[in-house]
Amino acid sequence: MRVLIIKTTSMGDVIHTLPALNDAVKAIPSIRFDWVVEEGFEEIPSWHPAVDEVIPVAIRRWRKSLWQSLGSAEWKQCKQMLRQRHYDCVIDAQGLVKSAWLARYTRAPRFGYDKNSVRERLATLAYHHKIAVPKNMHAVERTRQLFAESLGYQLPQENGVLNKGHYGVDKAQFITSGETKPNVVFLHGTTRHNKHWPESYWVELCKIMCDQGYGVYLPWGNEVERERALRIAEKANCAEVLPKLNIRGVACVLAKANAVVAVDTGLGHLTAALGIPAISLYGTTSPDLVGAYGDNQTHLCAKDFTPVNDTAIDPPEMAALTPAVVAERLLPLLPELVE
Repeated sequence: MRVLIIKTTSMGDVIHTLPALNDAVKAIPSIRFDWVVEEGFEEIPSWHPAVDEVIPVAIRRWRKSLWQSLGSAEWKQCKQMLRQRHYDCVIDAQGLVKSAWLARYTRAPRFGYDKNSVRERLATLAYHHKIAVPKNMHAVERTRQLFAESLGYQLPQENGVLNKGHYGVDKAQFITSGETKPNVVFLHGTTRHNKHWPESYWVELCKIMCDQGYGVYLPWGNEVERERALRIAEKANCAEVLPKLNIRGVACVLAKANAVVAVDTGLGHLTAALGIPAISLYGTTSPDLVGAYGDNQTHLCAKDFTPVNDTAIDPPEMAALTPAVVAERLLPLLPELVE
């Protein structure tokens, strides 16, 4: 059985789809997948052993000059690939008009969320089979349910309780040779300002970790993040700012970490997929529906802690998650150091 998955963005959404593949392989051992994904994330699906081919698209880039893109050789090749390949079914796990638009180019039965479950109702016009999945479930569980209903199997349960999903990503593929001292990785970059943890807090947590003898690594993805990482390292006088890395490069760093501290960011979901213990920090956002999913994943929400009335803390939404609060949860995750 060959299935085409359409899940194009974002990094967290793509990673959240992996446990559904794991369920499907256990239920249908012969099943194989191809996957349509945005070009910036095309490496991620290939990490799962059941994925044969990744079909990259560039919708983010194409829509900047839509009419030119629709006539380009790149788009024509993508359409041809979708039309010519045989699939037993197509699952649109995105639920957006853009993903449904891609699904329509295939010649297979198309499955997606129904009008009450989908993110954009117009997308349902592209589906032959529309699946009802409650919206108040975590994104991983919603996708697992969509795949199970589409492919006709039951999700594994014990004593009436749904088993937790697993990503099926082998961490060993990212482990490089060489000794690595005990370390933590701080994932400090995210999108909206009010999702950031205060820079002064990162500096203080760096000092705490370094005083305990642990290395601290600071990856970055753009110039703003690089400058923040440099400021944190300079003020803490101990953390190491990493060079510019692609997604696989960051995965290699995370795979050798003892623990991670992350804001609400796609790389936090990558950490969870690799099974690395992590503490994820949430201010205005909630982890209930899209938080880091997996074993050894701790969510700290600012609303659950005593407010801090300090106008110098920016953003103020994160003020209650002080370095002391985070360090108290982080240190038990780390190995004891031998003097």
